[in-house]
Amino acid sequence: MAVTLSERAAQHVTSYLAKRGKGVGIRLGVRTTGCSGMAYKLEFADDVPEGDEVFTSHGVTVFVDPKSLAYIDGTELDYTREGLNEGFKFNNPNVKNECGCGESFNV
Repeated sequence: MAVTLSERAAQHVTSYLAKRGKGVGIRLGVRTTGCSGMAYKLEFADDVPEGDEVFTSHGVTVFVDPKSLAYIDGTELDYTREGLNEGFKFNNPNVKNECGCGESFNV
């Protein structure tokens, strides 16, 4: 089981953690919402969440709660720029369908 970051995503997260001046990594999870059932949660972690799985990718610590891991195991978090748009992209091998706007998914 693993959740990873691309080198570009790791650089982006590292830069933002430095600007914030605090934080031990990021916390990735899912929540029930949207037209397809689930959406990703991504937030900075200022402390080590008890019970979370811990992964390290390109020097960034990634925390995942056990419930979410079943849905995002094997996911690579990338950071992309397409034209004027930029942001994180979740490359999740477990996704069966996504909504048209790309905000939610189901497995």
